[in-house]
Amino acid sequence: MNKNSKKPIIYQVLPRIFGNMQCPAKEYGNIEENGCGKMADFTPEALDAIRQLGATHVWYTGILEHATRTDYSAYGIPKDHNAVVKGKAGSPYAVKDYYDVAPDLAVSVPDRMAEFEALVERTHEAGLKVLIDFVPNHVARQYHSDAKDPLEPDLGQNDDTSRAFARDNNFYYLPGQALAFHFGAKQEDFEYSEFPAKVTGNDCFSATPGRNDWYETVKLNYGVDLQGGGTKYFYPVPDTWHKMLAILRFWIARGVDGFRCDMAEMVPVEFWQWVIPRVKSWKQVIFIAEVYQSALYRDYIRTGGFDYLYDKVGLYDTLRSVVCGHAPASRITECWQAVDDIRPHMLSFLENHDEQRIASDFFAGRAEAGIPAMIVAATIGTGPVMVYFGQELGERGMDEEGFSGRDGRTSIFDYWSLDTLRRRCHGGRYDEALLTDAERSLLHQYTAILRLSREEKALAEGTFFDLMYVNPASDSFDPARQYAYLRKADEVVVLVAVNFADTPRRVRIRIPEDAFRAMSIPDNAPARLTDLLTGTVAIGTLTHACAYEVELPPCSGRLLKFDYSGLS
Repeated sequence: MNKNSKKPIIYQVLPRIFGNMQCPAKEYGNIEENGCGKMADFTPEALDAIRQLGATHVWYTGILEHATRTDYSAYGIPKDHNAVVKGKAGSPYAVKDYYDVAPDLAVSVPDRMAEFEALVERTHEAGLKVLIDFVPNHVARQYHSDAKDPLEPDLGQNDDTSRAFARDNNFYYLPGQALAFHFGAKQEDFEYSEFPAKVTGNDCFSATPGRNDWYETVKLNYGVDLQGGGTKYFYPVPDTWHKMLAILRFWIARGVDGFRCDMAEMVPVEFWQWVIPRVKSWKQVIFIAEVYQSALYRDYIRTGGFDYLYDKVGLYDTLRSVVCGHAPASRITECWQAVDDIRPHMLSFLENHDEQRIASDFFAGRAEAGIPAMIVAATIGTGPVMVYFGQELGERGMDEEGFSGRDGRTSIFDYWSLDTLRRRCHGGRYDEALLTDAERSLLHQYTAILRLSREEKALAEGTFFDLMYVNPASDSFDPARQYAYLRKADEVVVLVAVNFADTPRRVRIRIPEDAFRAMSIPDNAPARLTDLLTGTVAIGTLTHACAYEVELPPCSGRLLKFDYSGLS
């Protein structure tokens, strides 16, 4: 086992929901009615359960103070207007103060930063690293930092609001126009007022953004004149760049080990090229980019300096289509081929806060259908793997939370709780006593897959050989529903074979002479054979002269380890 693997396994969690044991939740409920998880709920027992799953990093989603309908004005935090808050809890991506912690998450609101620093310390003591969101593209409409150094000007404080664009303005403006909502945004006794109107986070240059715009946010200006042909004014360095660097440095000083950068592709790559080396000169943190335009991948890695990018439009979209029967499994080959030169930088996942739950009615309808896809996501490359909290329990995301509605997702906008997590917590024990047999089985499978993907050297660091080109459709192999490949490190080869079908299949997998030559595999030599998912041990051989026969249960996979060391 490769205990020192550098392959990150990331557990994404929404603290607002993770620690909330209040039941039942009420649709559109406020914090008093529905409760709210706290940073203190990440006890040593909770963190140990996350580590035991195989995680190396915890991505705490929603740590930064963001707009909310909960009134914290008694603590010196200005109240947000209802018209510019989505849901009762508000979006974690409408950041209201880059230098502060969401008061929802604190047991004692005045001590919220100390509670966060204690969370970082507990996480580190559990052997895990801390990731938080960095939201560089936009902020909440009513952004105001009351926690920053008072001698430093706030975002927009020195802007020339008479100009639509100026290099050192922090925001973009619509001079002479007042912001107006014409789609029923929730108002109060008085309408929300903004003059001149600021441009929305999704680049909507209109004083009347629509319901589907990011109307609750405003776009940050990095020195690009978006209405002036995209002309860049980067020298001297724009004011926003300096402000963002200071924010990153602030969180590094509080022990953060990395940043998941929201909509990184909407921020010029030149900024990342400037800021990431400066941050890493202080501490070797990791930067993960949310980038959906595949044409930009290499620029954001090689020029921008990101460590990892979301593999969303490639691997995620394809695996989802295969699971749902809309695409053949053989199409997975196209995914790795498209990014073969940057594969170590690609982060794989099947769920996150933006995507629908595997077990939801909008995806597969049952959690076990995602097992073969999880095996592929975790073992096809050397890049990071991410799991969304509750995924390992088959959380369905089919609640009516409020703003989010019944959409197959776990809401990021509402105060809510999850039955699966309440039972997993079991009063702080984090045992399996209250889980169903199906949930327990799923948890064990996820644990095995994630831990093997990191600890088995061939899977964490090894070379890769796709077997699909020599296994066309036949009576003994269906490339529409089965997928197979090899991973190798030192004298160990792992044969990975998965079955996306709802029925068992006995398949015969051909391994070409090319694979034996390219990976230096001894042909027809005896090896110690271990089924990594069951622990069964035997003697086995691989040869190009005869296809290897494997029994694949429904919606499953096999990780067959051939160890040639010590055998002849």
